[in-house]
Amino acid sequence: MSELHEVDAWLAALLAKLEPAQRKQMLRNLARDVRCIQQQNITAQRSPDGTAWEPRRVTARTKKGRIKRRMFMKLKTAKYLKATASANSAIVAFDTSVQRVARVHHYGLRDKVNRKGKKVRYAKRPLLGFAQKSIEIIYHHLILNM
Repeated sequence: MSELHEVDAWLAALLAKLEPAQRKQMLRNLARDVRCIQQQNITAQRSPDGTAWEPRRVTARTKKGRIKRRMFMKLKTAKYLKATASANSAIVAFDTSVQRVARVHHYGLRDKVNRKGKKVRYAKRPLLGFAQKSIEIIYHHLILNM
């Protein structure tokens, strides 16, 4: 925990040295890079820590070759996975139109399959998060912009 406080102090000193426009540009680039890492994880069907997601359930109706896309392929696009930045913060989050779907799958909650369908508990498939690789890329990005 003390390591985080040291990094936080170092980062605050770095950001204080920059002008607001420079901070915004740096944080925009950082948010874009973090979004790219998250998109790669979704494409590889793995959690941010590197563990594979639980595969889709096989039912009696499922046939070989019936599923045309992998899970969450549309959610990872820039249309739905937004990277925004201001002079003081960088945010990578899902668009409001898909946040409910992302939350249900991220935390493994219950939701209806369709409007009139029954409620189903979805497997926990973390969509966003930080792993050691992500943190190293962020540090590298910040050091280059000093």
